[in-house]
Amino acid sequence: MAKGKLWTRPELMLAVELYCRTPFGRIHSTNPEIIELANALGRTTGSVGMKMVNFASLDETIEQKGMSNVSEADREIWAEFFAAPAAFLDRVVGIKDSTYAISLPEPRLELREGRDVEYTAKGRRNQDFFRRAVLAAYDSKCAVTGIAQAELLVASHIVPWAEDVDLRVRPTNGICLNALHDRAFDKHFISFEDDMTMILSKRLKITSENLPFFEGRKLALPRRFRPDPACLARHRDQMIAKERA
Repeated sequence: MAKGKLWTRPELMLAVELYCRTPFGRIHSTNPEIIELANALGRTTGSVGMKMVNFASLDETIEQKGMSNVSEADREIWAEFFAAPAAFLDRVVGIKDSTYAISLPEPRLELREGRDVEYTAKGRRNQDFFRRAVLAAYDSKCAVTGIAQAELLVASHIVPWAEDVDLRVRPTNGICLNALHDRAFDKHFISFEDDMTMILSKRLKITSENLPFFEGRKLALPRRFRPDPACLARHRDQMIAKERA
């Protein structure tokens, strides 16, 4: 495998996409997806892993960062992803299909009654990427309760999927919640302050016995991709609007 060769733009795009949906604990040389990407690019697994770690140093939501060797090309690709994540992912799929023999993961959908429409293959892929990225950021644990049962976890959109195309697959527009708190969040019965403290809507009917499951709860911060304060503010505004309706 070639050593010391410059990373091309398509290679960097593939590395960003894999970084976003890979838990930190799985960025290592024995990860099958890292091995597959390294083989496709003609690079070592160590080279691919180091490039993924470099992208972590560009994540403004990570407080503690290690040493890195970030290039200007790395910065440009990172900024491009966050400027238009959905369009970026479309190009990544095209690169995988046309340039490299890299398998696409089987999408796992999260459907909500009365809210979802028939999804295209593109929509399924984007939903799956969003789920993987959000769960990876939270170590596959509910940010409110710490529940780690995968079947009970949802990658909750702060700003709903249908409301803003640019935010649909942006990881900072997501929180990993269990099914109960996800449903309450989706219906705007609960929201979160900028300090991640849960606030309850006046519309929420709850007994004193169940109040501890909600009142005063605080989100556990993710390893990366902290919730966007602007998205949280938008969610709070919508909760207040529903209270006044």
